[in-house]
Amino acid sequence: MDRTAPAAPGPRSRGGKAPTLEEVAARAGVGRGTVSRVINGSPRVSAPTRAAVEAAIAELGYVPNRAARALAANRADAIALVVPEPEARFFAEPYFSDIVSGVGEALAETGMQLLLTFAGGARERRRLAQYLAAHRVDGVLLVSVRADDPLPDLLAGTGIPTVISGRRSAAEPLPSVDSDNAGGARTAVAHLLSRGRRTIATITGRLEVYGASCRLDGYRRALTEAGHAPDESLIAVADFTEEGGRRAMRELLARRPALDAVFAASDVMAAGARQTLRAAGRRIPDDVALIGFDDSAIARHMDPPLTSVRQPIEEMGRAMARLVLSEAGPTPPGKPEPGAGPQQLVLPTELVVRGSS
Repeated sequence: MDRTAPAAPGPRSRGGKAPTLEEVAARAGVGRGTVSRVINGSPRVSAPTRAAVEAAIAELGYVPNRAARALAANRADAIALVVPEPEARFFAEPYFSDIVSGVGEALAETGMQLLLTFAGGARERRRLAQYLAAHRVDGVLLVSVRADDPLPDLLAGTGIPTVISGRRSAAEPLPSVDSDNAGGARTAVAHLLSRGRRTIATITGRLEVYGASCRLDGYRRALTEAGHAPDESLIAVADFTEEGGRRAMRELLARRPALDAVFAASDVMAAGARQTLRAAGRRIPDDVALIGFDDSAIARHMDPPLTSVRQPIEEMGRAMARLVLSEAGPTPPGKPEPGAGPQQLVLPTELVVRGSS
């Protein structure tokens, strides 16, 4: 039974050794199990007992052994953020750093460690599968996944809770966090139409990425709703890179030199498109209006500043972390019961209008 009054003060650890759990228990006048429950945040401890244990911890300078706690609870106290992309793209794309920032902020509240790993090739995927099979993490966050990527199914086979950033399809079987890609693109194109632009081109990302195909759908929907039939010659497929934006813009100018607006499916591609437009003598926005997607630092620092669709990337990272922790832990109030289907969160986007449009 818990005792609510602390025992008389005893000596601190001798010989300069770190204080032990048993010494904390003796100082607080409770059992070892009670100290363990306090450290692990169990509600099965009375307020006076909790205060006595916390006072003993402070007096002795006791630091819980995190590894031992994790082992006892059959947990690793770690979440893996898996990026199936080359490292060069990870460090070049502001999207990834914002996701990491949001995930890190949410995990900092829990004390969980964040492990970043790249799995762009078959060899890396096999190594990752072996690592995860040993249950060295409690959950996995997966970003930037193509529709045909085998990695999500591989992770699902490990039984480790996995949350994906950006659905692979409308029927995504894994819990996911996404932004309203179609709605954001639709708003961007509607804005261009409202400014009197009529020959509106788009530069898409890789269309095997569901989010990129949704942005293309939003582009087409806005034109259709305004009574303009989408023109396939005004659509150029790229790969979310700056060079891809440059190349796609050259293609569009060759096909339709009279175009007067471009919606690029990322700020990075918009930056590449801007370079091509300027090299061709086109002024922005006088001759060609330009809009990107992400509202990254790139958008704010362009000349003129880039109108862009803001997706709440850091909030997406925070939501992913909270969701995977919910999946990895016991069923809390409000969490869907098993069999209720995976949670699919879609966060709203916002058009930030600047000088480029």
